[in-house]
Amino acid sequence: MEELLRRFADPKADPEDLLIRLVAEIRPAKAGDFASARRNLQAVCYILGNQPALRAAVRAAFGSLAQNYRHADLYTSTGILPSTGFVSESLRRIGHALLPEVLDPGLLRSVLRKAFNRSSDRHWVLGVGEDVWIQFIDALRFAETPPSETPPQALADLLRALRMLSYWIAACGMEPELLRLEPALETYESPFVAQNREILAYVDAYLKNWGQPAPPESDDRQLRVLLAQCAAVIERVRRNAARNGTSIRLTYELLRLRQLLRRSEQLLDILAALQNDAQGGSVYPPIVSLFTQLVRDECLRDNLWRHWRQNTELIALRVTDNASRHGEHYITETREEYWAMARSAMVGGLVIAFMACFKILLAKANMPPLTGAIAFCLNYGIGFCLIHILGGTVATKQPAMTANAIAASVSEGGGKLRELERLADLIARTCRSQIVAILGNVCVAIPVAALIALAVYGITGEHFTSADKSQHLLDEQSLVHSGAVFYAAIAGVCLFIAGLISGYYDNYAAYNRIPERILQLRWPRRLLGDARMRRVAAYVGDNLGALAGNLLFGFLLGGTTFFGLLTGLPIDIRHVAFSSAFVGVAGVGLDFAPDPWLFVWAVLGDTAIGVMNLSVSFALALDVALRSRQVADSQWKPLARAVLGHLQRHPRDFLLPPRRTPATPPPPGPEETRAS
Repeated sequence: MEELLRRFADPKADPEDLLIRLVAEIRPAKAGDFASARRNLQAVCYILGNQPALRAAVRAAFGSLAQNYRHADLYTSTGILPSTGFVSESLRRIGHALLPEVLDPGLLRSVLRKAFNRSSDRHWVLGVGEDVWIQFIDALRFAETPPSETPPQALADLLRALRMLSYWIAACGMEPELLRLEPALETYESPFVAQNREILAYVDAYLKNWGQPAPPESDDRQLRVLLAQCAAVIERVRRNAARNGTSIRLTYELLRLRQLLRRSEQLLDILAALQNDAQGGSVYPPIVSLFTQLVRDECLRDNLWRHWRQNTELIALRVTDNASRHGEHYITETREEYWAMARSAMVGGLVIAFMACFKILLAKANMPPLTGAIAFCLNYGIGFCLIHILGGTVATKQPAMTANAIAASVSEGGGKLRELERLADLIARTCRSQIVAILGNVCVAIPVAALIALAVYGITGEHFTSADKSQHLLDEQSLVHSGAVFYAAIAGVCLFIAGLISGYYDNYAAYNRIPERILQLRWPRRLLGDARMRRVAAYVGDNLGALAGNLLFGFLLGGTTFFGLLTGLPIDIRHVAFSSAFVGVAGVGLDFAPDPWLFVWAVLGDTAIGVMNLSVSFALALDVALRSRQVADSQWKPLARAVLGHLQRHPRDFLLPPRRTPATPPPPGPEETRAS
């Protein structure tokens, strides 16, 4: 380490190359070994603190880098999304990951990228702690150099970057997407425009008063107020978007605006510290804070997953929030709601029995693969939409909705004991609602499918399914079948995707104001009249997501088998309600005398299929919902313990509704009021 530091004194040495070597010496063997990185950095501080000549040489090298390289691009580009848009930035990151870009040798950003050239460098740079980096800057003793009478080049670049950021903030603040959700930006003076005037005046005053005590009127207090107002507008727009719909474009613009505001505040922190105490140590903390942020952003500059996650956060929250509101209808509380859910599930089971029998008829038609796949998709999709229109329930579609309702409650609960108990009760109610819905589907689908098969036999004199086909139907649902449980997991993924699709189209209806646009159609208004037209528009606004989700869920189920046929992959689906209906049809086809073991394995397989359908879709939906609400592990892990405790104390709550609805206590009478 000391030998490397001595090379800084060589006038022929390249400061950029020496800096890269110094970072390589400090870098630990493992990015997570923060202790080694801290020891290496403290060793450098010790050597610099005890050897003034080396300290002066290293300080001169840093001064050369600051003087000879352009800084502004580092402050305005690193960690800030470009104005090109979400798709263009995604393609750029993919392209740079495959074929690295050419670095401009005159940019300080290029030096930083060469020094911290591993994506894992961000871990140890942040892990050593800002206090150690402050010690490193302090060890260089910049106070030993005489102050400059004119603004140094690095300061000029800093001010230029601040001015550029201000222009971008003003432009982004007047984007049509923001103005649609915050019309006051046009009616009244926009803080995004006002901050630009204030920053231009601040930069001019800063250069004019360099090296002199700052007059009171040249401070940044008014500017900070305007930046805070900009941040408040962004938060209001986010809330409005969560309520009225959002888009990827809006999410991208809001994220970029937050990044611009944050970087402007970081530069202002450095400038304010320099203005108050140019040679003191008060400027070190904001410099280190900016440095660690820049290193982190440079290490993640081509990270596609982070880009997607950041820009889909708001729309994911909006989608899951829509799903959570619908999910609340699938969670029963009273006995009346419990039995209403059972009746709704029975309607779903009735329709599914007919859908299962119609699927068998379609399979008998021996259509070409593509035609057959389209027919299966339409059978599933139209059937699921019919169930929704009739007010029925498909049990396996519940988890994707209820998981979002639980995640919303976890996010609001905050980990308090009373809230955890309430959430545990919510999960118990969810479980019994799921169970009664499954029983409603299965207990109706099996006998109705069997009755349809018996009716066909009574009318035609032939079984609806032959003995071989019936045997095959039972074998496909069997627990020991090679792929039944795996195919059920694929169906669970389809259920999860259908839940996202439902939320997306609910967001689409709100964002694009579909009900209001429907009301503007003239010929349906003349045909239906104003009152019916309003009911139609309201129904579409409330149910577009559910109808689209059900239709596309049907296409996912029907298309999965066709995809497996095209690719030769062993891909299929198993859905508990359809599997139950097939068991009923097969029982009739075998004259109610199937092989006992085959029948037992089919029943066990049907149970396993239901568990897999529910668990996969619920786990995926809950994960997305928790991530969209940024719920930490510290919030949901105590909830898991609370649920287990509730299961031990009140196991009945997970299976059956309360014996009676708790009566609401009457309001206190006059005597009680006076006594209190």
